[in-house]
Amino acid sequence: MAFGLDIGIDLGTASVLMYVRGKGIVLREPSVVAMDEEGNVLAVGEEARRMMGRTPSNIIAVRPLKDGVISDYETTEKMLRYFITKVCGRRMIFFKPRIMVCVPSGITEVERMAVKDAADNIGAKEVYIIDEPIAAAIGAGLDISKPYGSMVVDIGGGTTDIAVMSLGGIVNSRSIKVAGDKFDEAIIRYMRKKHSMLIGERMAEEVKMRIGTVYPYDEDIKMNVRGRNLVLGLPRTIEISANDLMEAFDEPIANIADAVRYVLERTPPELAADISDRGIILTGGGSLINGLDRLLAEKTGLDVMVADDAISCVALGTGEAINDIDKIIKAKIVKLEQKKRK
Repeated sequence: MAFGLDIGIDLGTASVLMYVRGKGIVLREPSVVAMDEEGNVLAVGEEARRMMGRTPSNIIAVRPLKDGVISDYETTEKMLRYFITKVCGRRMIFFKPRIMVCVPSGITEVERMAVKDAADNIGAKEVYIIDEPIAAAIGAGLDISKPYGSMVVDIGGGTTDIAVMSLGGIVNSRSIKVAGDKFDEAIIRYMRKKHSMLIGERMAEEVKMRIGTVYPYDEDIKMNVRGRNLVLGLPRTIEISANDLMEAFDEPIANIADAVRYVLERTPPELAADISDRGIILTGGGSLINGLDRLLAEKTGLDVMVADDAISCVALGTGEAINDIDKIIKAKIVKLEQKKRK
């Protein structure tokens, strides 16, 4: 095994992050692939994302993962092969990497097998699967091997994973298909309903990142939103405020809050007491929406904190796990599934 060819992959619905042993996170790209009618790959990652909604009829830009799982197996494999070749270069010819991929905790065995097969088919020596909440907790700096409870809410692009962990394992968890993508859809619906304007996915994501909030700003902020007026059928730009937009997030945030309460209600009392003392850690890009920590703190009565570098927590945790894979397997700190390349 050549040093540096252990790879941890956060295979997300919205983006892919890759961690290489000894180098840290070396790749952060959107999970988008642009192809022609024959299925030939024209662009991957950020270049493909810029094409979304702007391609001619003979080119399509697709996201091969949906709700945290693979929806287009062949395209996912092509995307992974491109990213790993970009990271490893010619070393892939001589050295096969060990790869660890994180997956949502609630997916089926068939969906797990699809992830393992995709990683195996691109030339991995060994493939490991780790649950996202465990990777997120490790990446956030939590020591989940100790006999006390830790709670993580990982809000990604396709899924929100909520888990209570102790002694290196998941005690109680829930995974829901409500996350960053649903926030974008909520903004699109809001603009259609309140302003009779149709906006695209990229515009909705930009609105979410710039002024999205679930808690009122003391000083309201505004931005211009571009789209097509549904009455006139012509391009229009209007100004919207963050505090007015807040109502768009009511439904997805209520779903996340309900899932958090569901997990807390089913947590053993000793671990619930630990969480009361230690609070809840938020990770993932969706956790960065303004005021989410304050809102969840109000709804649960617990301290809620956003992890440092929340977007990278899962990738960092996956990388740390692959770094210490032999120790982790021996100590059985994390339950891993392994697939060896023959």
